[in-house]
Amino acid sequence: MPHPLIGKPAPALTLPSTPDGTPYSLPIGQKPIAIFFFPKAFTTGCTKEACAFRDAKQDNIAFQGTGADELEVIGISRDAVEKQTRFVSEHKLNYRILSDADGLARKAYQVGKAAFGLIDGRETFFIGKDGLVKDVCDKMVDWNSHTKMVEKQLKLNATPTPTSTAAAPAAS
Repeated sequence: MPHPLIGKPAPALTLPSTPDGTPYSLPIGQKPIAIFFFPKAFTTGCTKEACAFRDAKQDNIAFQGTGADELEVIGISRDAVEKQTRFVSEHKLNYRILSDADGLARKAYQVGKAAFGLIDGRETFFIGKDGLVKDVCDKMVDWNSHTKMVEKQLKLNATPTPTSTAAAPAAS
């Protein structure tokens, strides 16, 4: 069953951000956004997922738009900003991590639980420049599927490059 937010406006969020807890508001409707909710910093799966997004931003051309086409990658967990800042530093992450200590962002995005309800789920949301949720990946153990879904959505939602419409010179 598809996620209930697909095709709907993405919930607006303002959460404390790395490195210092300054509130950060999602740039919904301004650029494409990949938000990945992960259970806990420094765990094996979460570290692999975070590094997969880091590497994709650095090495994958689909992730490297400019201006309004530049993808904003944002990770969100319940961890305190101080722990997240260590996580960002240790793994050289090239994007923000936001702290959702009270779980309100997870609730707004309807992120479920995993492992028989024992831990927070792992879900990635792709939000288009129009502010609508385009797709959701909820695979708990296949963290590479999250970056693959984002790449697919970036290609599907890419702004077409303008083509020249100059008229050909008239034949004499």
